[in-house]
Amino acid sequence: MDENECTDALHKRPRHRVSLKKIPLRTNRFSGLPQIIHRVLFALFLGQFALVGAALWLPLPRLADARWPEGLLAVLATATTLASLARELPGQNVMLASIIIAVIAGAAQTIGALTGVPFGPYVYTENLGQLLFYPLPWAVPLVWLVAILSSRGVARLILRSSRRSPAYGFWLIGLTALLVVVLDFGLEPFATSVKHYWLWNPSKTALAWYTVPWVNFVGWAVTALLILAFVTPVLINKKPIKQPPVYHPLIVWVLLNSLFSAAASLHQLWPAAAVSALASLVTAAFAVLGARRQSG
Repeated sequence: MDENECTDALHKRPRHRVSLKKIPLRTNRFSGLPQIIHRVLFALFLGQFALVGAALWLPLPRLADARWPEGLLAVLATATTLASLARELPGQNVMLASIIIAVIAGAAQTIGALTGVPFGPYVYTENLGQLLFYPLPWAVPLVWLVAILSSRGVARLILRSSRRSPAYGFWLIGLTALLVVVLDFGLEPFATSVKHYWLWNPSKTALAWYTVPWVNFVGWAVTALLILAFVTPVLINKKPIKQPPVYHPLIVWVLLNSLFSAAASLHQLWPAAAVSALASLVTAAFAVLGARRQSG
């Protein structure tokens, strides 16, 4: 075979094109890690919730005077709430939002314990655990984290069909603050009359909810609005894709309210038990209806 024949043979030789679509792309091995962490923390939260609930109703001598079950429940409630939020937002946004909520709430509660403004005159007891610094117990910022983020998640479900409304952001902030106050209506009898985490000093006002002056709930509303004014830009999801409704905040919100209702009924605080139970039912109904109306 001469040189020309070799050249012709090479030109007639079939060429195999390599398709880039057939080459498997490397995926991030940690892409499913937030989901796994969330499931683990949520399972731990549910288990601890069951333990705290059982300790209320069953004679468990080892847990009768123990403070760690409720403390661990607060930690796990915070952890699962943040883990759920991390599935929607970048980690730095979740961290920044947590810092904003904890700092503003911690400052408000510290000023409140020292001066009585804006919640009214109260003092923390040793039952709430160690102090971060005087007079703020370590669990208080966690309570606010869970209250703000879970209430905002519930409000998003309720208002899901109104997301395109120009006033959606204002409605979301207002409804979130309202749900925070509703949660505090159940928390206060639980904390003051059942667990004695803090005590209210006598005030001049005649309006009180289990020794809690009405100004406390105004203070919670104002503090929640202040927190939301600073934290909302961090919590806005800038992804253009449409996401399914997230029910995790609703579950946490309803479970905590149910715990307050159960404890109140056990101690025969019937108005508090009824208010918390009714709030859970009504809120859950509106949230589920709101989510279904959008998805349908």
